[in-house]
Amino acid sequence: MGKVLWRPNNIYNTHMMKFMDRVNNLYGLQIQSYEDLHNWSIKNIPNFWKEIWNQSKIIHSKPYTNIIDNLNKMPGAKWFPNSRLNFAENLLRYRNDSVAIYAQAENFPLRSITYNELFNEVEALAHSLKSLGLKKGDRVAGFIPNIPEAVIAMLATSAIGAIWSSASPDFGVKGVLDRFKQIEPKIIFASDGYFYNGKEFDSLEKLNSILIKLPSVKKTIVVNQINNQKKNKFPFNFIYYNDFLSNTPNKLHFEQLPFDHPLYIMYSSGTTGLPKSIVHSAGGTLIQQWKEMYLHCDLKKEDCIFYFTTCGWMMWNWLLSALSIGSSIVLFDGSPFYPNSETLWKLADKLEITIFGTSAKYIDSCKNVNLMPNKISNLSKLKTILSTGSPLSNESFNYVYKNIKEDVLLGSISGGTDIVSCFALTNPILPVEEGEIQCKGLGMDIHAFDENGNPVVNKKGELVCTSIFPSMPIYFWNDHKQKKYHDAYFNKYPEVWCHGDFIRINDHGTIKIFGRSDATLNPGGVRIGTAEIYRIIDKVEIIEDSLVIGQDWKNDQRIILFLKMKKGYNLSENIIEEVKSLIKKNCSPRHIPAKILQTSGIPYTINGKKVEIAVKKVIEGEKVLNKDALEDPSVLDQYKNLKELNI
Repeated sequence: MGKVLWRPNNIYNTHMMKFMDRVNNLYGLQIQSYEDLHNWSIKNIPNFWKEIWNQSKIIHSKPYTNIIDNLNKMPGAKWFPNSRLNFAENLLRYRNDSVAIYAQAENFPLRSITYNELFNEVEALAHSLKSLGLKKGDRVAGFIPNIPEAVIAMLATSAIGAIWSSASPDFGVKGVLDRFKQIEPKIIFASDGYFYNGKEFDSLEKLNSILIKLPSVKKTIVVNQINNQKKNKFPFNFIYYNDFLSNTPNKLHFEQLPFDHPLYIMYSSGTTGLPKSIVHSAGGTLIQQWKEMYLHCDLKKEDCIFYFTTCGWMMWNWLLSALSIGSSIVLFDGSPFYPNSETLWKLADKLEITIFGTSAKYIDSCKNVNLMPNKISNLSKLKTILSTGSPLSNESFNYVYKNIKEDVLLGSISGGTDIVSCFALTNPILPVEEGEIQCKGLGMDIHAFDENGNPVVNKKGELVCTSIFPSMPIYFWNDHKQKKYHDAYFNKYPEVWCHGDFIRINDHGTIKIFGRSDATLNPGGVRIGTAEIYRIIDKVEIIEDSLVIGQDWKNDQRIILFLKMKKGYNLSENIIEEVKSLIKKNCSPRHIPAKILQTSGIPYTINGKKVEIAVKKVIEGEKVLNKDALEDPSVLDQYKNLKELNI
């Protein structure tokens, strides 16, 4: 067992322990540990998911006839067949004056919307959408900031039985079209602009360029976010959001749909090709995310939960499911470092946020600027910090407990867009170990497979899931023979989900992720995770950021490390030797890079993930097809000539 940074105080008051008691009582068991509960959940899959259905009190108009039609069919099993439900109805089950949504955007006062107000506005918007002829199965797209109107539009779309898909307005035109052209939306929700880092950004020019190539769109509904007065830029056939809302809506009718009716179309990052259009079901999303919120995050009605995200990242979709529990959710739109680095931590104090979610990159950025939230914020209500997007380093774990809060559950979580949920995540009844994800998710039969497809413990391997789970994608859009779907997850191991992460599962159940499998280094045939090297580089104070790739070289592979130095420092031979020495001492001689080069920029996706594969492609002379998925596409240009230089 590794270094323990936190232990729970009162586990018997958690939803997890109460669920364990429920299972023991119903099935005559004597489960006493999380490990035993997890084993029961994967060995008794129908009973486990039946109990989640019952405990979550899913609102439905027609009951299921059985839990799963074929326990061994992966993919393609039908969950809760013959049941009828509506996703939005389950998220809008509470009608009261408690706050459903807090929304903070740059240059705007804080907004709050009660559950009653949320329901009324969804009702009005759904009525107006129906008046346009929107119906079950139609697609609605959001090219919109992280504001309440995005949530309301998604809920109104779902209430009708239409399918929601969204992208953040900081995406480039090509990135948006690569996504939305595939699904041919009938309606687009957009804003006239947004603010970021103190600057105003006009969205209308982009929007017009998008609509010109999206003839399927019949109506564009524009939120007046920056009071854009450039009337000549407004798209044809648009209407303002406030003008579109009905003043006299009919009573909201929630369309009752099969458990596996499409809810969301989401997209892979697309940095190495056209983004995959991943279709998620209403029932699978609902039941899986409820399990994670209620049991793993111990979310209660009185909680206030925040995730720093945009509408283009699956964590936005994940956050919204907290409404099904009656909690308050917090939307934030803008730069987390504007007007200063204290912004989000001050917001956490102001709203008494209890669960604070963000990316590993954000925590690392706070660490790099020596921010001490515990000196400028009280954070008395904060009980959990969640981190995802990339592996959280040991140094970042220690930073949280030293400089944010000592008594907090730091939950590193991992899953992704592919499953709109988590494979491994937090747990309120287990300790937090330095650098480790606490546990496998309930009902998620995950393993690390070696190169021969055998499960290994305490060794690195491929993250796989060997049993079915309800939030598997139902299909990819326009993938009629399911070939792309099969190739994405089932090509490596037949009837076993291969996720594409390189991980280690310890004998006591904690998990460490070493990066993406396709970015794994392989010098001399020894597989090395990129996170192993990043962890060492993070300790060097004068280095701001880094990126490591494996380059094919003389019938083998060699490691190339790029370093972005902090202001005032340049890469020298002494620094190179120091870095090599640290890597050799803390990892192994195999990990030592063949080349260490200085760079002025590290490429990230808009969602904050390093794009090692894109850099590898550029260096190998291959074309990166979709640069619009990048935060700053121009950063890739500096890597172009490296192959010619014979580095």
